[in-house]
Amino acid sequence: MPGPGSGLGTTELPGEPMPPFRVLCVDDNHDCADSLALLLQVMGFETRTCYDGRCALVANQTFRPGICFIDLNMPGMDGDEVARQLLAQDDWQPLLLVAMTAMSDEASRLRTTTAGFDMHLVKPMDPHKLTLVVDALFRAAELRCRHGAPEAVSVHHPDVATQTIDQARR
Repeated sequence: MPGPGSGLGTTELPGEPMPPFRVLCVDDNHDCADSLALLLQVMGFETRTCYDGRCALVANQTFRPGICFIDLNMPGMDGDEVARQLLAQDDWQPLLLVAMTAMSDEASRLRTTTAGFDMHLVKPMDPHKLTLVVDALFRAAELRCRHGAPEAVSVHHPDVATQTIDQARR
């Protein structure tokens, strides 16, 4: 697994060092949210955790994450609604939304796509595979930043290691 010195969670543009990339982990299961955040910190990312949808909406405005991992089945505001509201916020919209759920059927995948998620990951996920996925997501988000528009580059862009994402999904 890449460590903090690998550069995975940080990027530099010519002449300008950038701070670590920010990731928001949203899950009502505190252990899941905290362990994901810890793994991402080890990889060099700056993380925040939220245990409900309302907290995620506030954190989006104050923390301004590039990637949000969101559990679908949370009490109160479910992950679909969190995604829709994040994408509707005017001040800041995360570059990439990732659904994390135990549901793997086609109806669940359609549900996450409809809500605006960029990727659907099934829990529990192997940490090595998660590392591959996060690396590909980070590269997609970095390309989106450089192109200046969220829709400019998808996570399936050939320069973003689609093969890595496909390999991680297996």
